[in-house]
Amino acid sequence: MKKIFLIMLTIIYGAIIAYPQDKKDKGMFREYEPGYYINSIMKDVREVNERMERTEKDKRFFMDQSGADLPNKINMYKTVWRQPPVSQGNTSTCWCFCTTSFFESEVKRLNNKEVKISEMFTVYWEYVEKARRYIRERGNSNFPNGSEANAVTRIYKKYGAVPLKEYTGLTHGRKHHTHDDMAKELISYLKSLNETNAWDEETAISTIKEIMNHYMGKPPEKFKVEGKEYTPLTYLKEYLKINPDDYVDILSYKQEPYWKQAEYKVPDNWWHNDEYYNVPLDDFMKAIKEAVSKGYSISIGGDVSEAGFDRKTQTALVPSFDVPSEFIDDNARQMRFSNGSTTDDHGMHIVGYLEKDGTIWYLLKDSSSGSRNNDEKAPEFGYYFFHEDYVKLKMMCYTVHKDAVKDLLKRF
Repeated sequence: MKKIFLIMLTIIYGAIIAYPQDKKDKGMFREYEPGYYINSIMKDVREVNERMERTEKDKRFFMDQSGADLPNKINMYKTVWRQPPVSQGNTSTCWCFCTTSFFESEVKRLNNKEVKISEMFTVYWEYVEKARRYIRERGNSNFPNGSEANAVTRIYKKYGAVPLKEYTGLTHGRKHHTHDDMAKELISYLKSLNETNAWDEETAISTIKEIMNHYMGKPPEKFKVEGKEYTPLTYLKEYLKINPDDYVDILSYKQEPYWKQAEYKVPDNWWHNDEYYNVPLDDFMKAIKEAVSKGYSISIGGDVSEAGFDRKTQTALVPSFDVPSEFIDDNARQMRFSNGSTTDDHGMHIVGYLEKDGTIWYLLKDSSSGSRNNDEKAPEFGYYFFHEDYVKLKMMCYTVHKDAVKDLLKRF
């Protein structure tokens, strides 16, 4: 036993001599290399999910447009000047992209300047205003991603506008916008105010801005254009020369009296704007035709989730199995809005028209992914082609310069 003890003591003593007590271990940064979890476990998860996605296909009912004589080529249309289509990425900001495009065309029409305006500058301040109302209403206000075309004019009046190159809203090297994580964080923070009853507006808005600054970047307060310094408000007034009060919103639904201003009652009208000019459907359609034929463009919104809306042909029609053309009227339109089959789900920019075989077709510039399923180099990339029946049945309201609809406005 004594012999064994001496042997162990010798081993321990030798180890102490071989590894001095004053020696300190060092740390280092080393690039993490994926191991079994990533290369085996998550690989299996991804491959099984992808295989399931390939086998479990989503089938939807669509109108068969094969064999139809579809005018889905841009060169067939009489068009206004506009910037090339821009993708809204993974965001619910079509309301801003289509209306910003509309104002770019307006700047060209009114002042002969070709500009590219930042969409995300407007979106940034729209989030701020949504949060402000949510706070003032103690949580009794919508805080979704969507909005309406006239939100752009409202934001322009209060905050102005900036060139795209001064504020893209893209950070961390992104090529496409995505607001999912930002929206979740904003919503989570606002809910926490509700739970804690911490409704201090100044503190809350400051936090909202900090969250957005991380995801979108901080919007500029001053910048130079052609050697002259502007603020967003002076850029709007002095360089773009846009007066937001010159633009009106035309609505057509039967649930409110015609020839009166009314609220468009959809969730995206979260601030309950009640200044829409509500007109009968025939007048609504006549005003669109007259405006585009005179060189105006229009920011228009409505429903794009119908069987006659084909993202392969990029064409929107109303099939006879839905409702024959001669029966599309105020009642057919209102019934679909009232039962929820017509929703306010997308905004686009009318930039051209075509008269073909006694009917009107409209060219719409689009920011969604649905219009980008064709050849990226094709002129039609980022556009849709709407038969007038589809506009008549499914497009609910539009923004336009007041001069384009002055005959309508005289009746109010």
